[in-house]
Amino acid sequence: MINFLNLQQINQQYNEELIEACTRVINSGWYIGGSELAKFEQNFASFCGTKYAVGVANGLDALVLVFRAWKELGKLKDNDEVLVPANTYIASILAITANNLKPILIEPDVNTYNLDSGLIESQINDKTKAILAVHLYGQLADMPSIKAIANKHNLLILEDSAQAHGAKLDGIKAGNWGDAAGFSFYPGKNLGALGDAGAITTNDAELANVLIALRNYGSHEKYKNIYAGVNSRLDEIQAAMLNVKLKYLDKEILHRRTIAQAYLENIKNPLIKLPLQNKNAALYDQHVWHLFVIECEKRDELQKYLTEQGIQTLIHYPIPPHKQQAYKELNHLSFPITEGIHNQVLSLPIGPTLTFTEVQKIIESINEFI
Repeated sequence: MINFLNLQQINQQYNEELIEACTRVINSGWYIGGSELAKFEQNFASFCGTKYAVGVANGLDALVLVFRAWKELGKLKDNDEVLVPANTYIASILAITANNLKPILIEPDVNTYNLDSGLIESQINDKTKAILAVHLYGQLADMPSIKAIANKHNLLILEDSAQAHGAKLDGIKAGNWGDAAGFSFYPGKNLGALGDAGAITTNDAELANVLIALRNYGSHEKYKNIYAGVNSRLDEIQAAMLNVKLKYLDKEILHRRTIAQAYLENIKNPLIKLPLQNKNAALYDQHVWHLFVIECEKRDELQKYLTEQGIQTLIHYPIPPHKQQAYKELNHLSFPITEGIHNQVLSLPIGPTLTFTEVQKIIESINEFI
């Protein structure tokens, strides 16, 4: 079986360094808020090109806490509206509603799967206060246009960068386009921890200061609580793991890009719609290919066929947020592009340990599908 993503193989590449890092933390006797976290925050901020990175427990918390911090700073209030792509993973929506804010869903661009910037201004009103720009599958949203609209209407921008570590547009990386960005280091991400982990990047010193308190029970100093915060800390062991793996992220992204190029150049089945990149993006400079997502009207049959060929695929995502039971109040809404995407998308194996023999088998199998 060709696995969709083999986490054991990925981490085995750096086994000695990961064990050494873990041992170092164990022997230090300091497991929360120590030197490994400080080092990772500095390293990741430098990687993204931002002034600050704030480690948190997971990617969802990263998004939730930014909205929460903006409320504490008086930049948002209950029932303010946040524009967000309709086809995103539910975490994006959860972060909005967890803060008693209202998600306003917007259809994606059919070619990039990211927020269609041409539809944004028609949804802006007096209650609109922020845009949650999701960089889906590893490609940045149309940030130049989104940023121009946000500046025109005085809107905050939060980047959901959970799938876009290292992605660039016009030379600027994910995490450095908006007022803040949330990252996930879930094990299957391009930069994955060995458990849950996340981070927030920003160039806003005041925001970073509030976030540092919010993640730690609302406190900068023990037993002195400024805010009614939460416990959402990136622990020392996960920070140490991430410090090891961050060194190899660019190399792994390059391998993903090479696989993606092979797929784009050699999958010729007319039943398959291949992903199209942003018209401004170059293959070897922008997209980080967290996922390689194709479309097929006979998606379920294709997935069954590929499974029979020994190829594991996944669906990202089978049910859009507005059709989830958790959001029954949104179930009546209709977003034809989003619903069509969710009914047809299929994610092919792509990862830093996938061999080109395996890639060739995947390509041949897809081309033979009738």
